[in-house]
Amino acid sequence: MELVYPPVVIAAKAMFKILGMKLNVQGSEHIPADGGAVIACTHQSYLDFIFCGLGAQPSKRLVRFMAKKQVFDNRISGPLMRGMRHIPVDRAVGKAAYDEAVDRLRNGEVVGVFPEATISRSFTVKELKSGSVRMAADAGVPIVPMAIWGTQRLWTKGKPRRLTQRGVPVSILAGAPFSGDEGASVEDLTVQLRTRMQELLDTVQADYPDKPADTADTWWLPAHLGGTAPTPEEAADMDRRRPESA
Repeated sequence: MELVYPPVVIAAKAMFKILGMKLNVQGSEHIPADGGAVIACTHQSYLDFIFCGLGAQPSKRLVRFMAKKQVFDNRISGPLMRGMRHIPVDRAVGKAAYDEAVDRLRNGEVVGVFPEATISRSFTVKELKSGSVRMAADAGVPIVPMAIWGTQRLWTKGKPRRLTQRGVPVSILAGAPFSGDEGASVEDLTVQLRTRMQELLDTVQADYPDKPADTADTWWLPAHLGGTAPTPEEAADMDRRRPESA
């Protein structure tokens, strides 16, 4: 029985309603109603796991996320993470988390992954780690690409938290699932996944209903859309100089 996850979802939805948040969830029909699947989501905010999970709610699926072991060790977040049956990742023994995720997928669960590994400072899709593709291939399940946009305005790397902002639109868009053709390499599939994720992100950015309030507010737009976020090259350099994990 799911004793923790459903109440957490209800509480999150209630909080978003109080804040007047404008959630726009599209493409949830692409998330299988049963059986295992990997959701590979873009990553611009510390809150993305919440919204990625909400993106699967119309399909009545609970997403199990892979998260740093430190989150499970925290006295507040730890009991919630364990109660929601998320998957702790200890980088010293990372294979254990990978194997658990594959077992969960084979048992028909949905596992959420942020294949960029850390938050994208440029608000574009970074180079991806191959784990999500390998996981899906080993378990024999589809990958569902997903993009989220707007969450960076609430809490992102290098910016103060703005969790009490009212009326912020958040867009969630899931794309068509895919699996690797026989013989396709992990590298080729990872490139394909990144392309699909960037196409979804381009779509939600183009359709986003809000614009920056003034020139000082353009920080949450990527450089190629006229914003003042770092370019992908600048962001990669910042990550090299300040490699703190997201």
